[in-house]
Amino acid sequence: MLNPAAGQVSTDRAVRALAGAFAARRAGFDILETRGAGDAEEMARMAARVGYRSVVAVGGDGTVGEVITGLAGTGIPLGIIPKGTGNQLASNLGIPLAVEAAVDVVVNGRAAPIDLGRLADGRYFAVTAGAGWDAAIMAAATRELKDRWGFGAYLYAGLRTGITPPSTLYRITADGETLEVNAAMVLVANMGQFASRFLSVAFSIGPGVSFQDGKLDVCIFAPRNLTDVAAMLWRMARRRYAGDNRLIYLQAEEIHIETDSPVVTETDGEPMGVTPLSVRAVPGGAHVLVPA
Repeated sequence: MLNPAAGQVSTDRAVRALAGAFAARRAGFDILETRGAGDAEEMARMAARVGYRSVVAVGGDGTVGEVITGLAGTGIPLGIIPKGTGNQLASNLGIPLAVEAAVDVVVNGRAAPIDLGRLADGRYFAVTAGAGWDAAIMAAATRELKDRWGFGAYLYAGLRTGITPPSTLYRITADGETLEVNAAMVLVANMGQFASRFLSVAFSIGPGVSFQDGKLDVCIFAPRNLTDVAAMLWRMARRRYAGDNRLIYLQAEEIHIETDSPVVTETDGEPMGVTPLSVRAVPGGAHVLVPA
């Protein structure tokens, strides 16, 4: 499943690179191009029905999320060839960003089980679902900006959204226990590593976030100003999460998030709507081809 809108590489160039890489490994393949939202999900579901041995997502985290939704529960492994702006799932799983190396993982890798998050509407996510400041930035990073600046679009969107952290009253119910807190944003994380080629940095958003523990991690970020934001990022980069009331972490299998006034939400970098947000963990919900 090739998303021609993802990333900054032309479709013709991407197809030529894919064809050469698969042919060099004597691996058969078919390429289907998506045309709009939902296409990758339906194509993946169809591929599973007709008996493909694996389905490969060529795109960013949004494309991968659609393919995962189409494959969830089928047992058909997912391959990933990163072509998006963030490519966070590939980074967390150690999948190379270069086409040749990523194709080699698809052909010669092993299928590893990963947990998923499932939204109330039936969609799945592999990396995070979020509400608040991060979702507002994702919404402001339009396709036009990402085509022009790549990851830099998120930095521009952050400045355009506002440099002062917002504060909203969140009511978070995690496995039946409710917490009320003023925060800038809340992330429900299945994967904990965030990387940026643009800034050449990577950091973990929370302690021990794992995509194979059967649970989701609720990460609550409550900075009051830009100084707080810098301090939080520094603590996360050094993996010092305890002892700071601006960083709150919970683990749960079912999470429901409400706010005193609606805030925007996102899953795996794609704008989704507004709060409330409900998710639950799906242990081993997908198998992904990873380096052997």
